[in-house]
Amino acid sequence: MTLVLIIDDLAAMREQYAYDLQRLGGFRTLTADGGGAGLSVLETEPVDCVLLDLEMPGVDGFEVLATMKKKHLDIPVVVYTGTGNYRRCVRAVKLGAYGFLAKDEPMERVVHEIENAVAWSRMRSELGRLRREAGHTGTFLGESPAAVALREQITRLAAIPSSVLVTGESGSGKELAARGLHEAGPRARGPFIAVNCAALPETMFESELFGHERGAYTGADRARRGAFETAHGGTLFLDEIGETPLPLQAKLLRVLETGTVTRLGSHQPVSVDVRVVAATNRDLEAEVAAGRFRQDLLYRLNIHALRVPPLRERLGDVPLLAEHFLQLVCEKFGIPPRRFTPQALAALQAHDWARNNVRELRNTVERMVIAVDGPVLDADAVPADIRSGAPGGPDPAGVPARPQPAGTLKELKQQAERGIILAALERNRWHITNTARELGLADHSSLLKIMRRHGIRK
Repeated sequence: MTLVLIIDDLAAMREQYAYDLQRLGGFRTLTADGGGAGLSVLETEPVDCVLLDLEMPGVDGFEVLATMKKKHLDIPVVVYTGTGNYRRCVRAVKLGAYGFLAKDEPMERVVHEIENAVAWSRMRSELGRLRREAGHTGTFLGESPAAVALREQITRLAAIPSSVLVTGESGSGKELAARGLHEAGPRARGPFIAVNCAALPETMFESELFGHERGAYTGADRARRGAFETAHGGTLFLDEIGETPLPLQAKLLRVLETGTVTRLGSHQPVSVDVRVVAATNRDLEAEVAAGRFRQDLLYRLNIHALRVPPLRERLGDVPLLAEHFLQLVCEKFGIPPRRFTPQALAALQAHDWARNNVRELRNTVERMVIAVDGPVLDADAVPADIRSGAPGGPDPAGVPARPQPAGTLKELKQQAERGIILAALERNRWHITNTARELGLADHSSLLKIMRRHGIRK
């Protein structure tokens, strides 16, 4: 629930605003009788929006805005004035305020402005997160039957409010599938909050998910929302849900069943409207049988299931993904665009990517860019362990190394040619003429002859 802080030196004004915002907007409210008191509240409470009077004795609204900016308190502020001097309001906006109002504005207008400010803040936060992640992840690309089927399933499930359990190997794109469910559904304008359950210490798990009040434990110097409250109106993605400590699974189940959370150090439940998407690379049925995962929690999470295929099941998508990652890596490092040769793409496509799937492909492309100075990445730029399988035994994750390729030079050339043709067909959605043109063949009949020779059919 949105928490609004009203800062005004006039008691009657701030109390009236607090009452009307609760009544008309359904907001929770806090009040402060001046700029200094308001800044103290902002240091300790998880405020979503500030309604700020500009004309106050002592620390006025302008000083509040300047201090918030200095302390990096990134909270939207709506200012209001009773003087009618809108130049002061414009000055406040330049200091970082989201917008301004006159004190005689209808309360419905104030509610609407606060709602817009909170939505804008969440959108800006999400955009910042996506920009930080640029180059580290990509959209779920691919034209293989497996990729197309997954996107169709995401579209079908996106509008359904029920929980979804996403399964798949490490690095296959489970979070991208979860984000696709969010962005294609009615909650797309709400927040998408991702929590890696495997990365949370057991002592912090409850606080991270459900939040805490000030003083709830040593070091809790201010109240803090948990992931459920932060994701209100949107989607909460619980990655590696199988790593959740068993004692906390009952608390998570209760939140899913009641739609309320109770912060550590509080007895007051808070209602949350969140769609939960969980993901795992474990066999949760086996975890249940072993007594490490609650069966009732599995039933609650697994209302709908979504399996993300490993990259080896959609090798036809490797060239498209590799080109996408190449562009991202070049942009990330600020270097001129580069391109793969068909031989390099064929070598990438011949690998099974069993160690870390799409993430492994992305890291491989980055290694190639760093290792080669020129604008063209040839087959020689493909790391040796990718071209021929890692020598020796299994890798640290326990995945057996790929065997060394066998065969005569003629056989290996035929394999490479077949991979090149398949990759080009996938890129061109199996449009024969366009594919022949891309490959520099005389006409589409030339391509059809090669396809027949290799037994390639759609």
